[in-house]
Amino acid sequence: MEAKDDVIFKNRLDRHHDELRWLYMELYQNGDMFAELCSKMYEYYKIRREQLKNRDESREKETNWFQKKDMLGMMLYIDNFAGNIKGVSEKLSYLKECNVNCIHLMPFLDTPRGRSDGGYAVSDFRKVRPDLGTMEDLSELADKCHQNGMNLCMDFVMNHTSEEHDWAKRARQGEGEYMSRYFFYQNREIPERYEQTVPQVFPTTAPGNFTYLPEMDHYVMTTFYPYQWDLNYRNPRVFNEMMYNFLFLANQGMDIIRIDAVPYIWKELGTQCRNLKQVHTIVRMMRMIAEIVCPSVLLLGEVVMEPEKVVPYFGTVEKPECHMLYNVTTMATTWNTVATKDTRLLKKQMDIVNRLPKQYTFLNYLRCHDDIGWGLDYPTLRGWGMNEPQHKRFLNDYFTGKVEGSVSRGELYNDDPVTQDARLCGTTASMCGVECAGFKGSKLDDQEGEMVRAVRLDIMLHAYMLTQSGIPMLYSGDEIGQTNDYSYKRDPEKAEDSRYIHRGSFHWDLAEKKENPLTVEGAVFQALNRLEHIRRQENVFDRNAEVYTYDVHEDAILGILREYQDERFIALFNFSDKSEKAWIQEEGIYRNLMNGEKVELNNIIIPGHDFLWCKKIL
Repeated sequence: MEAKDDVIFKNRLDRHHDELRWLYMELYQNGDMFAELCSKMYEYYKIRREQLKNRDESREKETNWFQKKDMLGMMLYIDNFAGNIKGVSEKLSYLKECNVNCIHLMPFLDTPRGRSDGGYAVSDFRKVRPDLGTMEDLSELADKCHQNGMNLCMDFVMNHTSEEHDWAKRARQGEGEYMSRYFFYQNREIPERYEQTVPQVFPTTAPGNFTYLPEMDHYVMTTFYPYQWDLNYRNPRVFNEMMYNFLFLANQGMDIIRIDAVPYIWKELGTQCRNLKQVHTIVRMMRMIAEIVCPSVLLLGEVVMEPEKVVPYFGTVEKPECHMLYNVTTMATTWNTVATKDTRLLKKQMDIVNRLPKQYTFLNYLRCHDDIGWGLDYPTLRGWGMNEPQHKRFLNDYFTGKVEGSVSRGELYNDDPVTQDARLCGTTASMCGVECAGFKGSKLDDQEGEMVRAVRLDIMLHAYMLTQSGIPMLYSGDEIGQTNDYSYKRDPEKAEDSRYIHRGSFHWDLAEKKENPLTVEGAVFQALNRLEHIRRQENVFDRNAEVYTYDVHEDAILGILREYQDERFIALFNFSDKSEKAWIQEEGIYRNLMNGEKVELNNIIIPGHDFLWCKKIL
């Protein structure tokens, strides 16, 4: 008689086996390697801890658990937030105070010091960076998170390894088995053919897509940085071994695994090496492998591209790929709206997202660990008379404080003197003007002062982010209005990378002010706390609610309507720094959910950078 565990695994494998084998053989035509994959999947299933198997069974019965309106995430760097993994475990009570139930730990696997790209050049997929702790610490943190009703998310870097990874070291020694796991060429002929069609990711700091290794007299493909060697997924050994790493990490207790740079993982000469159909085959296989071995584990795809290229990574209802994706275009368009005070492009972007099937789940955020790339809808902007290079320069000038009247304080990243294109870095608070107001000595007790206006914009943007459908993600420090950290300029290993301006250490001394509404920290923290509680309580934030943009005939004000059954919710956000009128005629009485006051939505004035959350009561 088969053991219960074996029956469960066999049933899951049977459900997916034929499709998984068909896709695998389509890519690799290697039955032996497929048989090895299935055998290893069983091994990883057998050693999966009992509490994780119980979690799998529970979440198989409630597959939409992550789409509930109480989900709230936070991205954080372990060392910046709490020193090490055990420190994070000790700070779970603070995260619960923030209403966070999904913790995204930024890269923590072992990387070479000084050549890590912020942790994305992994030298060992089964080892935690020694200064952060051990795999045992990670498993213990996962268990404690689960006991506290929290989920844990990590990054899985699939596209490349560090040049210090064991595979790369052996490839550098000329071992053919390991050279075949990367893209090696003896001369420039093939690399030059790739360069004709493949865009550069970092044209200023890491130009080109290949690096010459003089000790080998070979070129190796390095799409991102010279010390990050692209993996060759044409080799089934690469796919299998990376899936074993994936399952090893899942077995540490991860609930969500973020696939880094997923569009890049398949290379094809004569193409842009982006978004090729084989990428979707790999992600689909990865989804099935997870559903067989660890079905409580979700895939989060990092696809930093326009909506028409992002959406395919959800797959289809019958053949799903990623469980969730980043709403990156909306994020960039939000900051465009802050600078232009014109909501038209944002409305169009939100309309696109709102029309998508409700099972598609986006992560919504204002800021993250990375830069802001201005991937906007330029065809539409051109129709409104805006030139792309000129508009990008305006945005970068605005958020670096060079435009008259701007109180934003950001820094450029990868500023290209040839194209005059650049990306933008900075914390939410600094981009909203909190830093500038602080330097000017403006305080919250001055009701008309710059600090009050900056905090109001910060809170309004968070309210807008929380109004969107999907999973809201905070960036550690934003909950207390933390500003830019310029100390990175004094660190030789970080000084050339301006992204560290918003990757500074968390200020626990400032967090102690979170209960005092007369401080920036308290004003932001308590407003977010109120918004988050409302979001959890109100049915209109259910994933099945109908969501529309609401035209109020004023381009500076974004209107959003949410309807669930017989409940009606309207939100108004003024992106102008001046009071503007929302030309709206709503029947009945509404209640302001932030202060409880009754409101008549009859051509209502919204103060500069303020917002209104209201629900119909009569």
